[in-house]
Amino acid sequence: MSKNKIDILTANGSVLGHPSGLFVLFFTEMWERFSYYGMRALLIMFFTASIIGGGWGWPQEHAFAIFGTYVSLVYLSTLVGGYVADNIIGYRNSVALGALLMSLGHGSMALETPFFIYTGLTLLVIGSGFFKPCMTSIISEMYEKYPEKKDGAFTIFYMGVNSGAFLGILLCGYLGEKIGWTYGFGLAGIFMFFGLLQFWFAQGVFGEAGKKPTKEKQLAVITEDDGDKRNPFSTWQLALSGLAAILGFIWIINDPVSKISEGATNFLPFSVGGMSGPNFTIIAAFVIFLIVVIARLANYSSMTRDKMIAVLFFCFVTIFFWAVFEQAPGSLTIFARDYTDRVLEGSAGMTFNIVNSILTLVPLSIFTWIILLLYRQIGGKYGLSFVFLVISFLIIWGITLWMLQREFVAEKSEITASWFGILNSLYIIIFAPLFSKWWESKYNPSANMKYAIGMFLLGLGMACVAFGADGIAPGAKTASVSIIWLILVYLFHTLGELCISPVSLSLVSKLVPGRMIAFMYGMYYLAIAIGMKLAGVFGGASAGIAEESGISYFFWILTAVSVALGVLCILLSPVVKKLMHGIR
Repeated sequence: MSKNKIDILTANGSVLGHPSGLFVLFFTEMWERFSYYGMRALLIMFFTASIIGGGWGWPQEHAFAIFGTYVSLVYLSTLVGGYVADNIIGYRNSVALGALLMSLGHGSMALETPFFIYTGLTLLVIGSGFFKPCMTSIISEMYEKYPEKKDGAFTIFYMGVNSGAFLGILLCGYLGEKIGWTYGFGLAGIFMFFGLLQFWFAQGVFGEAGKKPTKEKQLAVITEDDGDKRNPFSTWQLALSGLAAILGFIWIINDPVSKISEGATNFLPFSVGGMSGPNFTIIAAFVIFLIVVIARLANYSSMTRDKMIAVLFFCFVTIFFWAVFEQAPGSLTIFARDYTDRVLEGSAGMTFNIVNSILTLVPLSIFTWIILLLYRQIGGKYGLSFVFLVISFLIIWGITLWMLQREFVAEKSEITASWFGILNSLYIIIFAPLFSKWWESKYNPSANMKYAIGMFLLGLGMACVAFGADGIAPGAKTASVSIIWLILVYLFHTLGELCISPVSLSLVSKLVPGRMIAFMYGMYYLAIAIGMKLAGVFGGASAGIAEESGISYFFWILTAVSVALGVLCILLSPVVKKLMHGIR
């Protein structure tokens, strides 16, 4: 056993068979996800709420435009942030810088004025770029000499991701909707800041992992010899890639700016052959990008080229998966707010309160137990870190018990519109182990079939809410649809996510040579960013479609898109299987 291996496992003790440092990262990521999902659950509702209700009274099209731009830039920013972390400041410093910027961003949003809301969103985008790509990188370095434990480590870490999303949506959503938007936005910022302090004062627990890169370390990186010729970017390819990125960025920013200002501020005021400036710009960006991709593919060996084409196909499907899936914080939350009967009385209300209490108190109790285990290992050495971690959970316990008590004594229970978002995290925790067993069994489907199943499940979820909304007349502003339809939507969408999201990352790592993984992961995250922006575009169209044809028609359109992509995956299965050259 190497010295590094002994250090990472024994220097600071272990918790549940893993290095204590993993659980420092677990709680840091949990607070980041708490803040991100907690704020995101409120964003569109805040923009579209009436001025009397403390919101801005925006039309839905404006709210969805800025939402789509925000979540898209969150993913695009990781490409820049990851490069800076890899080559300049290191993963630890990148995490700390990102957490600080996000803390300031959430704090700014709590002030609720236009200047501070826009400043806050900008800081959150930049901060996410530094933070998001680095947590998994630190884990990878920590387990570099201990690969047999890596799968278990990422499983534990993934539970932190979903636990943070669960608690953030639950508590920030409750405070924002029932007490005031400032409290929801502010709570997200408080825990992001505590996550930063807890991480910073315990970073010694990571050993050498995540430190600022040195020249010696960079020179020691050995790339995989895949037998294929190198294909560096030429000057013209770099120039066209940069031009496509600039055009795409301008379009993403111009979309909400031009809508919110009612056209008074438009960065693309021209037209070309009857085509509007924005449409021409995004089409030009896509065509330029496509030229670069085709030119680069032509210079690889046939096998490498085939595998990369397969990755591009999966990226294409991924765009539409996220465009539909990310209706959760958008059109589905608006549907929950305006069209769903969320008031429960008598035994129904009591049953909901009991279930909600169990769902909340059980994970909090488990986290408290883990904190005690962690304290026994490193509490004396990193006491200041534990001070902030304990304060964080004392606040969480206090808010949770206050919330549950408040609902139990109320004459009737009104479920918050954002509450349904916690179902995604809950279902992932329940079903992820089952899907993992499925993928390891002899019944493991091919990649194309996994994508097809995922898209069909996505469509089935949208069909549920479309069917439930069938009786809502065009132009109706309110309705009282049963909550069962939203519960089913999140169930089927989560099952679809488990078929596509984890599989996508695995496929990229399997299909492309090691020296090109970073580039192709960039392509994958670009696909997600496009999907996020399309989610905003689709959501922005929902109000107009609901006014003219009914909200059910909008959800049937998304059902058709999902099913059509699932059918496409099946039809192209023989072709893609051949392109993958035996990789499953």
